[in-house]
Amino acid sequence: MIELAWIVDSLLAASWSDLADVAILSFVIYRVLVAMRGTRALQSLLGLLLVGALYLLAWATGLTAVHWVLDNLFVYVVIALLILFQDDIRRALARAGGTFVAGGTRSGTRSEASVLEEVIKACFSLAHRRIGALILLERSGSLDAYVEGGHSLDAAVSTELLQSLFHPSSPLHDGAVVIAEGRVVAAGVFLPISLSKQLGRSLGTRHRAAVGVTEETDGICLVVSEERGTVALVSRGEIVPVADLNDLRAQLVERLGESPPPADAVEAVTGGAPAT
Repeated sequence: MIELAWIVDSLLAASWSDLADVAILSFVIYRVLVAMRGTRALQSLLGLLLVGALYLLAWATGLTAVHWVLDNLFVYVVIALLILFQDDIRRALARAGGTFVAGGTRSGTRSEASVLEEVIKACFSLAHRRIGALILLERSGSLDAYVEGGHSLDAAVSTELLQSLFHPSSPLHDGAVVIAEGRVVAAGVFLPISLSKQLGRSLGTRHRAAVGVTEETDGICLVVSEERGTVALVSRGEIVPVADLNDLRAQLVERLGESPPPADAVEAVTGGAPAT
């Protein structure tokens, strides 16, 4: 009760400039964290915060040796992280600035459910024809680092477009297609290959690339195997085989947190065919 009264008295004693100072700083920190969410830079920042907490704990409890080591290495650790992840930090800040300029959303983008239905239909159409494909869906973390290495596009997501991009005669069939904000933003993107020894030797390059990128980001990869004619969903480095359109739709809805599309929207995309 005493602490609550002290907080109230402090707030009443604060001037408008103090409140504005705290509000502006809180907003800036929040926007930076949102822009860095899902990137390796944010993971490093969380690790740095843990080191800082250990430093304060060592200071408060009198752990002299731990305090001395962290006191001498802390500055160098911060500099090393800034150097190692300067590209991630630069892209995150640019993304935050772009959000202010563009208003945070792309005008005229289609609904998420409609985009997902086009992607789902394309995956199983390609699997039926034994054409390999790798589709990366952006979530909260930016995928700009991977888009820069591919062929930039800005096209509406459609089954026909995805089928043409992955057709063996297409110059962009190698690599992945990246979808962000309801648009196809890049094709022919080469993703990092996972070096995990837990992956079976039977897995091909596409599956290893899907595991590799989802280990580094919070994106979701859809992999179509040309050898087996199957579809798999990869999230957080885990490969989840899917049986049919309904299974893939349920998996995506669960991971993306979207509401399932209405039945008439599904029929419009699938052409009235059964979703199997």
